Amino acid sequence: MPLNGNSSANQPRRWWTIALVVLVTGIVLLAIATRRDDSIPIRTSVVQQGTIRSVISTNGRIEPVNNFEAHAPISTSVRRLLVREGEQVRKGQLLVELDDSNARTDAARAQTALSGAQASLSAVERGGNQEEVLTLDAQIVKARTDRDSAQRNLESLKKLQPMGAASVGEVRDAENAVARAEAELNLLQQKQVKRYSKAEVAHVEAQRSEAQAAYAAAEDVLSKSNVRAPFDGIVYFLPVKQGAFVNAGDLLLQVADLRKVQVRAFIDEPDVARLALGDPMEITWDAIPERIWKTTLSMIPSTVRLHGARNVGETTCIVDNADLKLLPNINIGVTIVTGEHENVLVVPREAVRVDDTTPYVLLVSGDQLQRRNVETALSNLTQVEVRNGLVARDRIALASLNGKPLGEKTKVRF
Repeated sequence: MPLNGNSSANQPRRWWTIALVVLVTGIVLLAIATRRDDSIPIRTSVVQQGTIRSVISTNGRIEPVNNFEAHAPISTSVRRLLVREGEQVRKGQLLVELDDSNARTDAARAQTALSGAQASLSAVERGGNQEEVLTLDAQIVKARTDRDSAQRNLESLKKLQPMGAASVGEVRDAENAVARAEAELNLLQQKQVKRYSKAEVAHVEAQRSEAQAAYAAAEDVLSKSNVRAPFDGIVYFLPVKQGAFVNAGDLLLQVADLRKVQVRAFIDEPDVARLALGDPMEITWDAIPERIWKTTLSMIPSTVRLHGARNVGETTCIVDNADLKLLPNINIGVTIVTGEHENVLVVPREAVRVDDTTPYVLLVSGDQLQRRNVETALSNLTQVEVRNGLVARDRIALASLNGKPLGEKTKVRF
């Protein structure tokens, strides 16, 4: 069988087949190369089912709930310092002793002045001092006797006058004597009950009140010269040293029960209206980044005031601090949860667009976008809750990668 002859006959046919394939391939490649691709590259996201929280993030400060500050009542020196900063103290425990020698002298003087003022007031109320009262009593007795004697003499002369044994002049003189004796007795009796005028009484009472106030002030200084703990707590600030001189009003120490502390949070004005009593609060401190203290909002700001460069409303709440980690005056982070929904559909915030007042998303359907109106609910800085219009795993457009606008029926690729 002549193999060479058959091979020569089929060779032209193979070349034609190869040429045809090359031609068709070229046409296809040319069509692909020359076809215009007008689809827009985009970023997308998938609708997820999960939890969304709406929060207010701000800053705050820790303050003692029950705080005691001791200040120097006068300029003096610290005689003894009986505690250290950070030490736990018991109610009634002596903490600081100041030099109170001058205070004791002032208290003694004030007590003497008060005693004198009280004696003066007592004398005014009785109508004079003891000697004056006794003298006046004796004068009244004598005046009453004189009056009675004059009255008897007058009555005798009146009986003698009709018999011619007493003249008219003698009777008149006797009547005048009775009048004078009666007047003298009335004057002394008035002195007994109204010896001092209202102005004089008021002056003495004012002196007594002034002496009482001076004595109370001296006693207050004396009592504050020995500082005792008013309750169980911790000495968290102790700026003085034993033997140091302090001026009147200088802070000696601060004591507080730090098992519970107060959080003072500063809420920016636009967020104040979002607050509600009972909102969960989370407290963080940069010094212990892994720790979160939880509490609830117990007060709505009643006013807005300037705080630095911000207009803020201040709210306070109490936080348990049993391990004493939160210290007074530290700066903290505050997160207030104004809403939290679980097991809901959530999408990225940038996926939600608004046409007039209607929110919508652009749903990816094949290589095109479709507008889908949605009903939204809770939102935060990154997410939005969708109640109606989407289902889980729907793919939605976020934005184009080349800056071109997106809309209904836009051709896209991702």
